[in-house]
Amino acid sequence: MIVKTIWEGGRKFTAQGDSGYDIKMDATPAYGGMGEGATPTEMLLAALAGCIGIDVTMILNRYLDKISKLEFITDGTRKEEAPKGFVAITITFVVDGDIDGKRVWRAIDLSEEKYCSVSDSLNAEITYDIILNGVKLTREV
Repeated sequence: MIVKTIWEGGRKFTAQGDSGYDIKMDATPAYGGMGEGATPTEMLLAALAGCIGIDVTMILNRYLDKISKLEFITDGTRKEEAPKGFVAITITFVVDGDIDGKRVWRAIDLSEEKYCSVSDSLNAEITYDIILNGVKLTREV
């Protein structure tokens, strides 16, 4: 896999991988950018959520018609000193629908343990929460 990233001036970059889609990145004004794209750290959290989301929807494929909402809130905690890498990430799955919480937990576990190459590439502690139909679930579901 190759991703080509081109400098667009200032702190702005456009990246394109094998999929052919452009990804716009820029620093915030606090770091000399114009804020005209996602920051690289936002992209990292989005990539993690997207990777796990693809896995979870594949694993739960036969139940997707029973799910009316599937949303991921990805919250990353970074080191105080540079480089300010992520040390902890919590992904909260907000799910509405007629699906057993145990199935959702199992799909998350399979993604983390077996399928998600993005989470496997990170050096942060990743934890998960599920809110199913407005109720926070515990692992003992």
